[in-house]
Order: sequence, then structure tokens, then C-alpha cells
Amino acid sequence: MIIQRVVLNSRPGKNGNPVVENFRVEEFSLPDALNEGQVQVRTLYLSVDPYMRCKMNEDTGTDYLAPWQLAQVADGGGIGIVEESKHQKLAKGDFVTSFYWPWQTKAILDGNGLEKVDPQLVDGHLSYFLGAIGMPGLTSLIGVQEKGHISAGSNQTMVVSGAAGACGSLAGQIGHLLGCSRVVGICGTQEKCLFLTSELGFDAAVNYKTGNVAEQLREACPGGVDVYFDNVGGDISNTVISQMNENSHIILCGQISQYNKDVPYPPPLPPAVEAIRKERNITRERFTVLNYKDKFEPGILQLSQWFKEGKLKFLF
Repeated sequence: MIIQRVVLNSRPGKNGNPVVENFRVEEFSLPDALNEGQVQVRTLYLSVDPYMRCKMNEDTGTDYLAPWQLAQVADGGGIGIVEESKHQKLAKGDFVTSFYWPWQTKAILDGNGLEKVDPQLVDGHLSYFLGAIGMPGLTSLIGVQEKGHISAGSNQTMVVSGAAGACGSLAGQIGHLLGCSRVVGICGTQEKCLFLTSELGFDAAVNYKTGNVAEQLREACPGGVDVYFDNVGGDISNTVISQMNENSHIILCGQISQYNKDVPYPPPLPPAVEAIRKERNITRERFTVLNYKDKFEPGILQLSQWFKEGKLKFLF
């Protein structure tokens, strides 16, 4: 069987911006027969995520992400339907997902590496299992639960950078649901700011491309910042950290402003900002959702429940 797949054609370099030419589409021949334990799947949805920039390098800089190999198929979060099975727990017609789904139209995979998904949890919107009720949703929920130290009724203010993105848009809503009294988002357009406040329930939004971010943030967070869901790093995060309260917490989800630079992960803070962090006893711990697999099942159920109750709105 001839299928199409996307392979890594070249590397952009640690300090380079990815370009279309870094990838190519090619035809590939699948085996005609399955071995025991394997399934043939047809790809329905693929997820393209910021962490994949690290996988384009020869060294990802992390111990939990393997680099993509030149001339080999790329992979990531994916969802498909089983077309043929020799796995005892998977049958033709089952919908399945994996964090290591190959970027190809059809594939033969080890059934043990796949998770069956229930379309009823997402009212038939299977792509949600790659978004709000998948890895981004779990990252937001578990990140806030494990690293935010939110206590309902304690009048905490939460700031989210990259607030209009897949994780940020959910993290802010989850912050409210778990007990934050005020949630402020940072994003890059007035349209996004308006959407955060009018549709997603954020109390305020800061456009980092207009005006003075520090002044806007002080106005939006008059009592300072208690929880910071950090998606971007760089100057924006330095500004937020400078306005954080004593014994506050940074949820270190991503540093997308730094991914095209050859810096360690997480990038070190400038000395003046690091001094503030230490003086105010602000926690800044690297968060990796894959370390919390035991919380995935209850997390998916919680996200699905909020979705069906209309308490969680999705952008993706």
C-alpha cells in the first residue's frame, strides 16, 4: 500500500527560524500484512505544537523529547481510526490516539502504544482530544493544580501569558474554576484581548504590543500577582515576575519566545529578575505534563465535564 508521509528534510539550526523547506512530503510503501499486536490506522487529525521546534534540532535539550531524524517521518499527537487489527483490545472502527503518531496518511502501529478514545466525551468532536480535552488541556489543568497552589477564597490573582493560545486560553478559565478571584491574560492584539474578556471570562487583558506592559499590568493587577502561568518567557515574563507577590508561584509551561535561540531550558532569568524571585520566595519549577500520566484519566473526565456543562470554552 502506497501512502504519503512528511519527513524532516533539513534542520533550521539551533538559532534559526524553521522554513517550509525543512520538510518534504514523500510516498512510502506500507507492508501488506500485520504482525500480532499491530493495527493499521488511518490518520484523522495531527497536532502541531510549539515543543516540536526543539525536535527539529539534533539535540532537543531535554531528556524526554527525542529529536526527529533527517529523512525520517515526523511525529506528534495524533488521532485515527483502526482499519485492521491484530491486537486483542483494539477492533476495526475504534478511534485511537498517541503522543507519537507518525505524520502519514496511514500507518501500521503497535497497538500497545495507542489509547482508545470515546467520542461521547467530546460530543463527537474528535479533534478536541488533541486540544482542550487532550494534551494542551491536561497541561493547563494539571499545571494549575500541581504548580499554581490555588486556594479558593484566598483572593489570588493569576496572570497568563500567551493567553489566547491553546494552553493559555484554558489555563485562565481553569484558574477561575479552581478558585482564583482575578485572572488577567497577556496577548498580542486588541481582538484577542476582547475575546478573552468577553467570551472566556478573563477579568482583564493586556496587549503587549501596545503601550507599556508594566504599567498595563499594574493597572490590571492592583494587588500584585500570585500565580503566573508562563507560556512565553523573555521580556514579558521578566515584567510579570517583577510584579509578583511574596510566596507566589510560576507555572513554567513554555518559553516560546526562546525556542529559536540556543539557550538551556528553562532559560535562566536575568540576574536582577532572579534576585527578585529569590528575595520574594517565588517558586519557578519546570513543569512537564508527561510526568503526571496517573492524572490523565481523571483529568480528561474533568475537562469533558466542564465542557459539557458549558464552563470551559474552546478555541481549538
